[in-house]
Amino acid sequence: MCGRFTLIQAAEVLQDSFNIESVPSLQPRYNIAPTQEVVTVLYDTDNDLRVANSLRWGLIPSWSKDPSIASKLINARSETVAEKPSFRSAFKKRRCLIVADGFYEWQRTEGKKQPFRFQLQEKQPFGFAGLWEQWQSPDGEEIDTCTILTTAANDLMAPIHDRMPVILKPEDYDLWLDPQMQDPKMLQPLLQPFSTEAMTAYPVSTIVNSPRNNTPECIVPVT
Repeated sequence: MCGRFTLIQAAEVLQDSFNIESVPSLQPRYNIAPTQEVVTVLYDTDNDLRVANSLRWGLIPSWSKDPSIASKLINARSETVAEKPSFRSAFKKRRCLIVADGFYEWQRTEGKKQPFRFQLQEKQPFGFAGLWEQWQSPDGEEIDTCTILTTAANDLMAPIHDRMPVILKPEDYDLWLDPQMQDPKMLQPLLQPFSTEAMTAYPVSTIVNSPRNNTPECIVPVT
């Protein structure tokens, strides 16, 4: 699964990496947690370009009567996303990139949980494969939410956890974001474990265990 990630890159770097014209003003975020707002990239069909947006992490299906379901839908398994009622409509029509430059996972050893931070070797930002939905409350409030797709772990991740978030290759962004592409057979091949050789990981402090901690100390390597 993916339950925590980071985004500390400057807005200008994100503009170049995702080919978007502008990014909202950003503060470094060292410990992004579910229910928080996250930076996403969507395709604007009216203007034929990619745009940055802010969505709440934790999907609320449009048909749901209870918004608390979001806490259970922070991730979607790529193997079943096309069939699950909570995700299948968004998988066909509302796909997005969720912007990150690292993510955390915890390894259980001797009754303890050691957090690790995973990055790309080049330390560049990347896009998780995401889905989004718009939910309307009974009093008319509209909430835009999202979820991160997961897949089987690669060789780097496997000793830590058996699942990992789907990280898309930049050359696949256009296909993933294209709302006209609704054929699962064309989309499923994108949802593979990312290359082990292109990633790196290191242990970090357990201060990341609490989402209240959002400081540079979260990403400092520990021995």
